[in-house]
Amino acid sequence: MAALLVMIFHFLSYGPPSALAGTVRLLSLMPLLDMFLIVSGFLIMERYSDRLLVERNSYWQFLLRRVVRIYPLYAATLVYFVGIGMLVHFGVVTSHSPGRYDFAALPANILLVQGWGFTEELTFNYVGWTLSAEWFCYLLLPVTILAWRFGGLMGLVALAALSILMVEGMVAAGVMPFDEWYLADTWGAYRAFVDFTIGAVIAMGSRRVRLAWANHAVVWGVFTLVIVMMWNGMAAGYPALALLSLAIFLAAVAERQAPLASGYLGFLDGLSLASFSLYLIHPVVASLLLNIGWRRVLEPMQVMNFYVFLPVAIAAAVGLSIASSRWFEPAAARAINGLFSPVKTRGRAAA
Repeated sequence: MAALLVMIFHFLSYGPPSALAGTVRLLSLMPLLDMFLIVSGFLIMERYSDRLLVERNSYWQFLLRRVVRIYPLYAATLVYFVGIGMLVHFGVVTSHSPGRYDFAALPANILLVQGWGFTEELTFNYVGWTLSAEWFCYLLLPVTILAWRFGGLMGLVALAALSILMVEGMVAAGVMPFDEWYLADTWGAYRAFVDFTIGAVIAMGSRRVRLAWANHAVVWGVFTLVIVMMWNGMAAGYPALALLSLAIFLAAVAERQAPLASGYLGFLDGLSLASFSLYLIHPVVASLLLNIGWRRVLEPMQVMNFYVFLPVAIAAAVGLSIASSRWFEPAAARAINGLFSPVKTRGRAAA
């Protein structure tokens, strides 16, 4: 849902004034991006809290798995936008956002540090800042793990509180050039670390709690209430983050109490697996179908309404994302894993 809303938000920016008004309204749902980062922290902590820094080479294996998961598709989209940037640079095409193709920012994009405060604006595949922020959290995962190992749940709570104080201090000092830390993108790594640690708190805290009334109906009720409140301007910032965290916590408790109760969502597995792909691919589809196909061809010809063409672009992005998650990304993962897997001689294999 979050990936679809982000895509629609970006797609509407290519439309008429009524569509642009829709983007302003969708900004009220911005905390859903933080929800994505909180869930990421939850999942990583749930899977690795008992293994990382215990098993030999576990940290490096973790980092390799993360690179294998996120980098191939990111690199493919980055290559595409570098090609667009070269066309803009040589005057072959024009761009409404020429700063997006600042080649001085290319090394930061390649190294996935563009969301650490090294760039003044979003460049190339502009949604890549969230991957940069995730990478920051992955590199600092040992800090989160050690807080849990030595301080337990209160250690994680303290880490989350300290991270909030850190970003609030950065905003107050003018280091982070945003009105609020939860609006940061080019400095999104520090925003993500706050969300990531909150997710870790929820993951470990939900292990200790049993609530007989916690079930999927309650979770969906709370989540729907949060969406309605955000949409109507009744919850933003800290209140919205707190309510979304509550919904995730209740979902975790419900899942632990009845692990098979979510089976009714199984039909969404294909789309769920493609959500990461959709998030990275939709800017490519936007540049091809909306910036070129719509703005430069169909809109001047006045042969089609924008809202008729919009579902075509959405369907193309979803279809391409599903294809990527089924074929391209697994194939790329196998290739990278093959490069780093030890080659066994016949003697070693026999032994």
